[in-house]
Amino acid sequence: MIFTKLILAHVLGDFILQPNSWVADKENRKLKSKYLYFHVLIHTVLSFVFLWDVQLWWVAVLVGVSHFIIDASKLIFQTIKTKRNWFFIDQMLHITVIAAVSFYFKEFDIEVLKNENLLKIIAAALFLTSPVSIIIKILLSSWTPVSIEHSKIQTESLTSAGKYIGILERLLVFTFILVNHWEGVGFMIAAKSLFRFSDLAQAKQRKLTEYVLIGTLLSFGMAVLIGILIK
Repeated sequence: MIFTKLILAHVLGDFILQPNSWVADKENRKLKSKYLYFHVLIHTVLSFVFLWDVQLWWVAVLVGVSHFIIDASKLIFQTIKTKRNWFFIDQMLHITVIAAVSFYFKEFDIEVLKNENLLKIIAAALFLTSPVSIIIKILLSSWTPVSIEHSKIQTESLTSAGKYIGILERLLVFTFILVNHWEGVGFMIAAKSLFRFSDLAQAKQRKLTEYVLIGTLLSFGMAVLIGILIK
């Protein structure tokens, strides 16, 4: 399968066979960095080796040329603040090129988008991300947690960490239910209780503990409910 072979070549070329020193040199010297061209050459060679078909030489060249254009654009336009965003854009564009080549060879059938069960799962998974976060926030808006400024425990937290933790836990619970591994749901609840509620116990703030507990139960409850409905 061309898609699998090109993805394997991409992973090897972009992550395993690219030292950090090359990345640093490219970011400093941009198009003047020799490692940019070495990197593109490695991708081209890997693509050709994994395809192992002389008639598909143009695919390897296409992958190499597109890789150069995408990487060069990233190096030119990215800044310190947008570096993370450009990483994901870069990877998305590379995968898009590989998917387009695979689609050209009819490895992908657009009929898959008409699969009702698949569309239900995708819709449910998307609903469990930001939409559920917003719903839970609205449901809890009538309660105001105790100000963390008065907490006796360490209160430093990553920006929006709670939101992303909630999204990840719901998607994991949803996945466990789809594959009929309900014990995974119990593990998730136990793991979160261990790490989260131990800190709240130290805080000795009953209102804050109740607030977090309600939010957690709503999060898990919605994930379980959606999982059951999809099943």
